[in-house]
Amino acid sequence: MIASSTLAGQLKKAHSIQEPQKEIQGWLPSKECGSPNRHKFHTREDLVKTIYRAKAPLRLGLAGGGTDISPYSDLYGGAVLNAAINMYAFASIQPRTDGMIEIISTDFSENLLIKSAKSLDINGNLILLKGIYNKIVKEFTKTPLSFTLITDTNVPVCSGLGTSSAITVAVIGAFVEWLKLPLGEYEVAHLAFEIERKELGLSGGKQDQYAATFGGFNFMEFYKDDEVLINPLRIKEDYVLELENNLLLFFTGKSRFSAEIIENQVNAMKSAEGAVEYMHKMKEAAFEMKKLLLKGRLNELGELLDAIWSYKKKTGENVSTDFIDEIYAEARESGALGGKVSGAGGGGFMFFYCPGNNKYRVIQNLSKFKGDIRRFEFIKEGLITWET
Repeated sequence: MIASSTLAGQLKKAHSIQEPQKEIQGWLPSKECGSPNRHKFHTREDLVKTIYRAKAPLRLGLAGGGTDISPYSDLYGGAVLNAAINMYAFASIQPRTDGMIEIISTDFSENLLIKSAKSLDINGNLILLKGIYNKIVKEFTKTPLSFTLITDTNVPVCSGLGTSSAITVAVIGAFVEWLKLPLGEYEVAHLAFEIERKELGLSGGKQDQYAATFGGFNFMEFYKDDEVLINPLRIKEDYVLELENNLLLFFTGKSRFSAEIIENQVNAMKSAEGAVEYMHKMKEAAFEMKKLLLKGRLNELGELLDAIWSYKKKTGENVSTDFIDEIYAEARESGALGGKVSGAGGGGFMFFYCPGNNKYRVIQNLSKFKGDIRRFEFIKEGLITWET
């Protein structure tokens, strides 16, 4: 889809992330890579004037998160209800004529300048972006490319809104726009899933790639052999606006890395029958939430969020912490009907359903935790690409 807008500039990040750990460390910037000013943005004749851009939305996972992860989705089928919001990952590609590849991650103030090749070594820093390039060359161009790639998000990374998958989708989108690749929505989302989960081995599920590509409110079904069905929901606008008004999005100030949490959930599913039963309950809750949302029974939706959070905490270790439990208890005592951590858990963003005008009291009482309230809107658009 072509749009006539410009890429948002680098936005100041209000919070820094914690030290990267485990799998996620591979695509975060390496300390050995030098100063963020090691390589400058190029404006010389080695850059082609045309720039290819893309943006992909982040999402709120409302119900069913975790049931999109293997082996659960392969054995029982998963169901997730999520919604795209007006927070984004951006990607910008400018072709070069000097046979070099420059990768700039503004989120991590990290630059990389290397000689173009058919395949980049997946080591050191920024392996997610290298992995995307390798897949594009392997599957489509068959020959090396020369370009400058810039990525950016306007929220803290590793915060539970699906940022890494949105970055992947946005970068693929920029390549699609540049190379005129014949990929539809399902193909883009599946390609992003393959790169993250299969090519690079990053732990996680499937919902984020599809949410970033399709946008809107979607009821998603996941089955074995990577079969995915996306069911866009036609929700009355008044219901969407009231849900948007009554949901309070709160950043805890603590970024977290989902890989370890997800691995614990997978291990629990393999070894503990009780964990599987709670996954079943979470899937059932996704079907129930779809019904409540379509019928506008939003207070019941808020109460269902409370039940979902109780199920979620029983699916694995580190889903919650004492700090998160304290925030949740304060929100409930202040008038929220329910809520949950967005994403795998452990930190990042939380959201709460506050009926009537209760959210203002909840906001006041959560101020003692030194987090941030983030205003947002639900959006219908998914991945958007354009050139300038």
